Amino acid sequence: MQEIMNHPIAMIFIIFVVNIVYVTFLTMRTIMTLKGYRYVAAGFSVLEILVYVIGLGLVLDNLDNFFNVIAYALGFGVGIIVGLKIEEMLALGYLVVNVTISGKEPDMPNQLRNLGYGVTHYFAYGRDGQRTVMQILTPRKYERKLMATIKELDDKAFIITYEPTNINGGFWVKGVRRKRLAQYEPEEL
Repeated sequence: MQEIMNHPIAMIFIIFVVNIVYVTFLTMRTIMTLKGYRYVAAGFSVLEILVYVIGLGLVLDNLDNFFNVIAYALGFGVGIIVGLKIEEMLALGYLVVNVTISGKEPDMPNQLRNLGYGVTHYFAYGRDGQRTVMQILTPRKYERKLMATIKELDDKAFIITYEPTNINGGFWVKGVRRKRLAQYEPEEL
């Protein structure tokens, strides 16, 4: 191990990798905290601090090499990207997608329901007349699929997406049919 510590390029690489791991844990802890996964966030914080102490110790012991500090900083930036990519792949939670389409269109909400989405729709009036407004609940991992589906059904739809902080009761959570959502492709509609 001491041989690796005495090799400058190996040290730069180790510091870079350790900081990527540290900041990935930090990012995941932050995201889990925001999403309400307290115990998972606590687990990530333990791992984060263990890796942080090791990484910081390596940098502080080797401050004589400016490249170690640069490797630490670059590892920090890459760690944020890695953490966000992991969270994006996990896609925890739900999204509410508000869709407004032209005219009074009763068919599109039913098409989306048949695909497995929870849809509440109503009619509203905009500048150019009557519109159909839909509020659609979907697991986050199906966001892109839902967007492609909506664009396939109406390429001029106005879409706003947000993440709810609390969902309680009703048809919403039970009504989202994950198996059905996973089975179809937007292009097949």
